[in-house]
Amino acid sequence: MTADHNFKAALDRRALIRTAASGSALLWLSSLSSGLLAQDLHLTQPGKTVKTKYGGVRGVLRDGVQQFWNLQYGAPTSGIRRFQPPQAPTAWTGVQDHFQVGTRCFQQPGAGEPAPVVLAMNRLEPESEDCLRLNVFTPGTDNKARPVMVWMHGGGFTSGSGNYLIYDGTYLAKKEDVVVVSVTHRLNIFGFLHLADLGGEQWAGATNAGMQDLVAALQWVKDNIAQFGGDPDRVTIFGQSGGGSKTTTLMAMPAAKGLFHRAIAQSGAALRGITASDASAATERWLARLNINSKQLERLQSLTPQQIQEALYAQPAIPGLGSGPVIDGKVIPRHQWDPAAPDFSASVPLLAGSVATENGWLGPPPFELTDTELLSLFTSGLANKDTSQGQRLLDLYRSHYPQLRNRMLWLTAEADNSRRRNAQQLNTLKHAQGKAPSWLYYFNWFSPVHDNRMGSYHTLDIPFVFNNVDVGASMTGAGKERYQLAHVMSAAWAAFARTGNPDHADMPHWPAFNPTDYPTMVFGNEVALRLDPNRDERLALAALPKA
Repeated sequence: MTADHNFKAALDRRALIRTAASGSALLWLSSLSSGLLAQDLHLTQPGKTVKTKYGGVRGVLRDGVQQFWNLQYGAPTSGIRRFQPPQAPTAWTGVQDHFQVGTRCFQQPGAGEPAPVVLAMNRLEPESEDCLRLNVFTPGTDNKARPVMVWMHGGGFTSGSGNYLIYDGTYLAKKEDVVVVSVTHRLNIFGFLHLADLGGEQWAGATNAGMQDLVAALQWVKDNIAQFGGDPDRVTIFGQSGGGSKTTTLMAMPAAKGLFHRAIAQSGAALRGITASDASAATERWLARLNINSKQLERLQSLTPQQIQEALYAQPAIPGLGSGPVIDGKVIPRHQWDPAAPDFSASVPLLAGSVATENGWLGPPPFELTDTELLSLFTSGLANKDTSQGQRLLDLYRSHYPQLRNRMLWLTAEADNSRRRNAQQLNTLKHAQGKAPSWLYYFNWFSPVHDNRMGSYHTLDIPFVFNNVDVGASMTGAGKERYQLAHVMSAAWAAFARTGNPDHADMPHWPAFNPTDYPTMVFGNEVALRLDPNRDERLALAALPKA
């Protein structure tokens, strides 16, 4: 059977599935868990063939962009490879077709998204331990040495995948002439079980497997991306939420040094990890559930993924079990950004920021709060139950944001005290290091969806960065004003990937961060540079007594 015949057969199968699904809403809903949200192959044609280090691959051509889906950067991680460092994939002869998304790591059964508008972007692809996969989007498989942008997906360190619809790099690649890569890797207990201190030499590398996967993906990029029209010496890692935490963790890993040259953290930062002693204690509690001791760890490799998950998600929950990076002393030598910016990425420029009402995506929330409810949140959530302090802080916010209704006022203050503070901290620490510049941004464009209940919510910046506002219309609505903001933001991110500086002609000059002026680029209905735009609130929050 020829490769062209294979491509036509794939189209025919997609057409058959879609025709059957259109006849019944029930059938469509039941298909969500079986990968029916894979990308549509209509309006595509067979793409170019590329020779990778491991064998030939062929993708599809869509909208002038070559798409390569589900490329293997590591071997399957089941059996004797479970919990161990990633291994290289097995080489093959001939050409493999890469037309469709692949699998994701196992994650909590039944877990969804905090917001239905984001769930609409989740392909819910099948789960597997064969999940060390990545997607490549390139304007051309030539020798143009384009900037490369490697996306780290969100979902903390426990869920998600690189295959969400809004992570499709086609329109960013086409518009900005860059190569975009999105990565899927091990998560939760499969990616972050700490066995290195319990099982002897055989298990010495069994820690932070999910972060080791990301290093392997970056090594694949270094080895192969030139064949896809990319420049292995101009690689930017970027991610949102958990992806921002992965980005900032990679910056603290010796094995990742030299594999990337710029970094972007959107609404996510990993300042500290889990101590090895706490991680070992959590692992021992989990092993006890399975009746396995430290001299029987090989038994873990014969369990089914479902048995592993049952012990992981059983109640009561075990704090710190498989929830994120462990400070193991080798893979991650110390806390990522505490007390200072990591040395391994000292020469890497950083861009970091947040959105205005981060937790507007939880629910989405009810439209409004009463004055009594608002004061209670300020008092209990920010002022350590001190009513007078809570009232003073609330009065400050009301004076600075008279146009905001109560719900949005609370969400803004909450974001100031969490993800916005962390983005500012990253910039402050990077500046103090004095080896490479950083840039600070603030996204405050409010979405009209869900009756204006969500504001400028967590994840909303992603479709603008990827130039995917139509793909992400469930998140952004359908207003025409989206397009200019998507242009400005995607151009800034690509300029940063290209030169290490986000400045471009279609927005105001964006100076590098300094802790005196806090220059901040605001992306919203207006794109403008502001100096320390939340200074009074920032200082007031920092002065509050802590629990």
